[in-house]
Amino acid sequence: MDKKTSLIIYSQETSQPSDDAMIAVPVLFDGELDENFADNGLDKIGKTLPILPLRNMVLFPGVALPIVAGRAMSMQLIRDAFQKKTLIGVCCQKDPSTDEPTLKDLHPIGTIAEIMRILEMPDGSTTVILQGKKRFRLKSVTKTKPYLYGMVGLLDDTAPAKKDNEFEATISAVKDLTIKMLSSSYDPPRDLIFSLRNNLNMMYLINFASCNMIPEANIKQELLDIDNLKERATKLLAILNKEYKLIELKTSIQMKTAEDINKQQKEYFLNQQIKAIQKELGNDNINEMEIKELREKAKKKKWSKETGEIFEKEVAKLERLNVHSPDYSLQIQYVQTIVNLPWNDFSKDNFNLKRAEKILNRDHFGMDKVKERIIEHLAVLKLKKDMRAPIICLYGPPGVGKTSLGKSIAEALGRKYVRVSLGGLHDEAEIRGHRRTYIGAMAGRIIENIKKAGKSNPVFVLDEIDKVGADFKGDPAAALLEVLDPEQNEHFHDNYLDIDFDLSKVMFIATANSLGTISQPLLDRMELIEMSGYIAEEKLQIAIKHLIPRQLSAHGIESKQVAFDKAAIRLIIDSYTHESGVRELEKKIAKLLRKVARKIASDDKYPTLITTAQVTDYLGVAEYNPEKYQGNEYAGVVTGLAWTAVGGEILFVETSLSRNKGSKLTITGNLGDVMKESAVIALEYVHAHAKTFGIEEEAFEDKNVHIHVPEGAIPKDGPSAGITMVTSIVSAFTKRLVRKNIAMTGEITLRGKVMPVGGIKEKILAAKRAGIKEIILSEENRKDITEIKAEYLKGLSFIYVSDIMEVVKNALI
Repeated sequence: MDKKTSLIIYSQETSQPSDDAMIAVPVLFDGELDENFADNGLDKIGKTLPILPLRNMVLFPGVALPIVAGRAMSMQLIRDAFQKKTLIGVCCQKDPSTDEPTLKDLHPIGTIAEIMRILEMPDGSTTVILQGKKRFRLKSVTKTKPYLYGMVGLLDDTAPAKKDNEFEATISAVKDLTIKMLSSSYDPPRDLIFSLRNNLNMMYLINFASCNMIPEANIKQELLDIDNLKERATKLLAILNKEYKLIELKTSIQMKTAEDINKQQKEYFLNQQIKAIQKELGNDNINEMEIKELREKAKKKKWSKETGEIFEKEVAKLERLNVHSPDYSLQIQYVQTIVNLPWNDFSKDNFNLKRAEKILNRDHFGMDKVKERIIEHLAVLKLKKDMRAPIICLYGPPGVGKTSLGKSIAEALGRKYVRVSLGGLHDEAEIRGHRRTYIGAMAGRIIENIKKAGKSNPVFVLDEIDKVGADFKGDPAAALLEVLDPEQNEHFHDNYLDIDFDLSKVMFIATANSLGTISQPLLDRMELIEMSGYIAEEKLQIAIKHLIPRQLSAHGIESKQVAFDKAAIRLIIDSYTHESGVRELEKKIAKLLRKVARKIASDDKYPTLITTAQVTDYLGVAEYNPEKYQGNEYAGVVTGLAWTAVGGEILFVETSLSRNKGSKLTITGNLGDVMKESAVIALEYVHAHAKTFGIEEEAFEDKNVHIHVPEGAIPKDGPSAGITMVTSIVSAFTKRLVRKNIAMTGEITLRGKVMPVGGIKEKILAAKRAGIKEIILSEENRKDITEIKAEYLKGLSFIYVSDIMEVVKNALI
């Protein structure tokens, strides 16, 4: 090579592009640089040199480096040295923020440099081009004004042995990596790359890569501190490999980003073309307005990121459809379903417990256990804000206020109220919805009613849950398992919506008349609260406080125009209704008031006080004869107690004996299998213990036993008439009469044990209505009596028994 060579200087942007930092744009220097830079002019160096501190920059021997001078002391040093053509020492600061560095603020290893050129830039700054000569160690600072002077000692680089193959391979790898890194830039410097390819100076290649290819100043300084060129080259190669991998990763990310941008641009242009086509067809205004409205609604939704992405995907499909296409109406219906649902939109609960109790008492008479459970739930919810809503099942006879209680609970909580009637439901899709592949597909009743409520935490009444059926279309009760399971309904999946919806904050209240038809898994998911029938006194209060005012308002009659005598209301209850609830009672009051309303509208004379006479006149002959105790004139007739869907009733068990060769048991009265079995057990027990009861053994050999339960048109079943049948059979055989005003209920076993039965409250109310004074019950039913209000037990006494012998002893005279 020639003695003199032309070099192109390439610079990188650093973290501080001002005040002695490397400038941010490439600078080309075409001046003549000496290849033998290590010897040129170094013989003139004394023991001290002017020291130029640099920020975030390290100068290496042989490398030309542009800097922007900013500090006054640095500018003076540069101008003096340039005029006198003297060399200077360049050291990197340890802390770039130090404005007036001293010895302790500078790295001790630096580079002797020659000022090649000073350039006055258009923005007023001064750029200085330095060329490194040789490394030195700064021993001390001898002078600080007008700029730093320091005592220095020159350092020699230890070169490897000649023809060191490992060193040559390392240099070759450094060169290749340097060229690759330069080539990967947005605008690669081709002249510089060409110069490096043709440069054979190994030390220059090491120092150039160290100075220009590494961004961190501290790593550059570590390389400058190494005396052995082979060690410096090896460490440099490791650093360059790491930096090049980062560049490759950055390039890969940029390429992926560019692909995404290109894809977005392509989709944008295609959508613009679709819009242009729709505009030509005259569909653009309708489509754009609907989509704009949907997106405006979507902005206000509190849905998850995943739901938002699904919505945008479906809207994009909608944009591509022609408004006259059949698919358009299906697609917009689906998108509207998504956007109209109250995603994570909850109404604020009212935790005023006294107000809630007042509302429940205002709307419903009695029901203390139900009200207490609701108030307890409110109390817990007030203390623990994120409690999952309970799933309650109110079961009891018709007309006791199960459904209307849901409205009162919603008002007490301050929540929205929705109701779904499940009676006669056979299709599972009614709960879960239909898949969108079907014509006429729509969301299930759960999602539709949540949408109707407008909030994600309404009070949701599932009415008549015991009337749900199953057929070839599926089992809706099985679908309800997910709805009513607090562990699953957080992610309820509707087939039409096809997005999980959170039902965990919904307060579900199911109603049922009987638990017998509800599957056990469904029962396990609900908290069961029994709502028993009303006694006559409760019906009287409900009529006065609720039914009559409501019906007066419904018929346009003012309360001051017509009043009801209590005796008249009692007559309606006893002789015109036969129910545990008050639904039929309200109908009779409405019928009576229609008669009065007709007279008022016709300007005829009308009664201002409804008495028993008006009741008979307007409602006609009594429809029901109140159940009354029929006395104890006949042996073999015993009063029993039964539970029915409309409440409790008394029933009579009659036993008659007739002579015949052999013995035969006849059972009549439209009895079910369980009740027939009770009759067989009763007769077998009496036969087995005949001597105990004082019955001759021969009496069973020539007598037929006929057991009858009157009102044969009404089906009857259940085990609770067991002790009644035993008492009736013993009374018939012994001719002993039953004590007056006594009734009984209980199941028997072949051993003579008396088992507990259910429906105790309803049975007691029936007994009280019929004039019964004493009731025989199983000892295990004592706990049921303690839960009944004292006012219901007034006038009644109870005999608790464990064995059938005790029953006979207490029942027969």
